[in-house]
Amino acid sequence: MKSNRSSRLTRILRVMARHGLDEYVFKLSILKPYRFLRYVLPVFWFRRPSGDRGQRLRQALEELGPIFVKFGQALSTRPDLIPPDIAAELTRLQDRVPPFPGEQARTVIERSLGSSLADHFASFDVQPLASASVAQVHAATLLDGTAVVVKVLRPGIEAVIDQDVALLYRLARWVDRYWPDARRLRPLEVVEEYDKTIHDELDMTREGANASQLRSNFPESAMIYVPRVYWEHSSREVLVMERIYGIPIRDIDAIRKAGVDLRTLAHNGVEIFFTQAFRDGFFHADMHPGNIFVGENGQYRAVDFGIMGSLADSDKRYLAENLLAFFNRDYRAVAVAHLRAGWVPPSTRVDEFEAAVRTVCEPIFARPISEISFGQLVLRLFQVARRFNMPVQPQLVLLQKTLLNIEGLGRQLYPELDLWETAKPYLEKWMRDQVGPAALIRTLRRELPSVMPLIPELPGLVHELLRRERDGQTQASGSEHDRVAKLEGRLKRVSEQKNLLALGSVLLLGSIAITLSVEPLMLGVLGEAAAAGLSVAGAIALLGAIFRKA
Repeated sequence: MKSNRSSRLTRILRVMARHGLDEYVFKLSILKPYRFLRYVLPVFWFRRPSGDRGQRLRQALEELGPIFVKFGQALSTRPDLIPPDIAAELTRLQDRVPPFPGEQARTVIERSLGSSLADHFASFDVQPLASASVAQVHAATLLDGTAVVVKVLRPGIEAVIDQDVALLYRLARWVDRYWPDARRLRPLEVVEEYDKTIHDELDMTREGANASQLRSNFPESAMIYVPRVYWEHSSREVLVMERIYGIPIRDIDAIRKAGVDLRTLAHNGVEIFFTQAFRDGFFHADMHPGNIFVGENGQYRAVDFGIMGSLADSDKRYLAENLLAFFNRDYRAVAVAHLRAGWVPPSTRVDEFEAAVRTVCEPIFARPISEISFGQLVLRLFQVARRFNMPVQPQLVLLQKTLLNIEGLGRQLYPELDLWETAKPYLEKWMRDQVGPAALIRTLRRELPSVMPLIPELPGLVHELLRRERDGQTQASGSEHDRVAKLEGRLKRVSEQKNLLALGSVLLLGSIAITLSVEPLMLGVLGEAAAAGLSVAGAIALLGAIFRKA
């Protein structure tokens, strides 16, 4: 096994040298004493590498094989770590490999499902429709005549991936230890992220679950269609989905001939993205042209759900605040939103961060709106934040990559696409929905089951906190500490304004009582307004009591 790894590593270094990437290899301090080999060994004499560094790296990865191609694709989604020219070139990597025999696919299906192919399919085409590094796709028909596609995991792929990922870890440790720029590039972190992503793709049930969730988020949608998963015919190695038909989105002439309005199609793509990200917090994060088709009715039809992104409610809120601040060129609001979200250290000076953001953005905003790339603007923001020690936010990196894909697709369809024309009204409406009285009522209803058990303890816990604040105590022990800790995180600076605190508690509990006592369908405008009014008043009173200085 060790000899296999060593020979594979030797081949990797040889391929890198052949493509003129030895300039990076010999930057490792451990290899600096061997730089003379570039002038001694004949392999370096006769090579004729062509193209810039991004092209040469792409060609080397393609020569090293499909696992390294997928690694390059994953790396292309991290433009916060690598130079823009290399990131752009790596997006051109094509995950195309020769198919494996259809009879092998038949064997994998029957072994995985535990029954013969005839028990599941009326017909099965042994010639694949498409083949990639991890799986390949076959056309088939269910026993009831439904046209489906069968995605089959490539035999033995897990062992190959484990071997190559182990090599990537080894290379990353070398880079981390011996390359001066490693602290900025964080190679081990990049490989760990890739390791998780590639192993997730080995489980077909995960992709099926992603597709099912996305489909349930867009039932009967006129803008996007997600194929159905047939779970009774699927397993960890096999995924059976409804076969969809459409025009590849890169075939703009065919879309135009079908009578689809390209401007509407481009704007619908933007709306679909923002709906996934902000309404659902769950989005298709691999929306490149090969994964999107268009129906003759102008409906998007998506495939390949192996890579999905998710956003927590807090991420959605702070991201929306950031984007709206950008739209309004309010750079101080951008800086404050980053601090509130915890995306930059609390010691960051707002004025310095604001100045850095303004320096990046003002030259961009000086261009005509049609020439401004919203995705590039978000990327530049993340790069600025990195200089202020912003930790990696994987969910935001996926979002930014997807935004770039959507914007690129949209402008291929309709070059005059104004992403902001669609995005800004959507975000403004979303923010209004999140902070209004109706949103507060929804939050109360959602959180009530978890809050109710704490309500009987509330007076005692508040009294204990007030007493400890008065006596200057900061430590507690045993069960007392456990009880008090439930509220300590929220009541950071409790004052001695007990009357105001009590009033706020009563008003909030009153709003809960109204919400509980009135059926949702019968709540009506008056009941909802009363509950919202009490909730807002209670919240103001509580905040006043908690954050007011004694």
